[in-house]
Amino acid sequence: MKIKINIGRKLKIAAVLVVLFGLIAFAERMKGDVAVRDISIKIENVKENHFLDEADIADLMDLDNENIKGASIDKLDFKAIEKKIKSDPFVKDAELYSDLKGNITVKASLRRPVARIMRNDGPDGYIAEDGTVMPVSDKYTSRVILLSGAKVRELLRQDNMNDSDEGRQLMEMLNHINDDDFLKAQITELDIDGKARITLLPQIGDERIEFGTPDNLETKFKKLTIFYKEIIPRVGWNKYSKINLEFDGQIIAE
Repeated sequence: MKIKINIGRKLKIAAVLVVLFGLIAFAERMKGDVAVRDISIKIENVKENHFLDEADIADLMDLDNENIKGASIDKLDFKAIEKKIKSDPFVKDAELYSDLKGNITVKASLRRPVARIMRNDGPDGYIAEDGTVMPVSDKYTSRVILLSGAKVRELLRQDNMNDSDEGRQLMEMLNHINDDDFLKAQITELDIDGKARITLLPQIGDERIEFGTPDNLETKFKKLTIFYKEIIPRVGWNKYSKINLEFDGQIIAE
């Protein structure tokens, strides 16, 4: 009796699998016979960074909407199109999918910049939150912390900041500033010399803050917080022209 039950169960499972594979095969055949009806491009602008628009994504697809409409969907290489879209440094990810009616949807998400690299002798660039070095855009200017100084030429030559130890340290420092509401509002620029020593330039006040290399972040930023919350209220904003955070246990003000 047990043998009959097991055989019957196996037969039912086999029948379900046959039907399932049949439906999948039928759907694939139907999809192949369907012509492209419409193309919808949706861009996720992370925090409203409009570096690219729908027309730019269409250009990256290297497709003419007038020509592609009416073409058979099964002749389109979706993976290849996704790869072309993601080749743009502003694009973080891209996905294409279609329905059985012939409608194609393109979803693209953009990288969010965390800093802008400024040069006097060449084009600027952006650093994205994942460390990717991006060009500037004529469509949109992002209000982020500025990077200047002798070191920035080297930064612009990198594809991703996380490819080097110095780059990873700088990314950690940028993330620390951007994650702190007060520091994000107060620190407007990082001047980086050829030895990767950093001077902070504030939004309010004339002082130059000598931070040194981007290490011991917690300790140095803690001293900077003490300076702004305990010293500045007593002496005023324009008392000092230079602040040094590099020495252990000390805040040196001139």
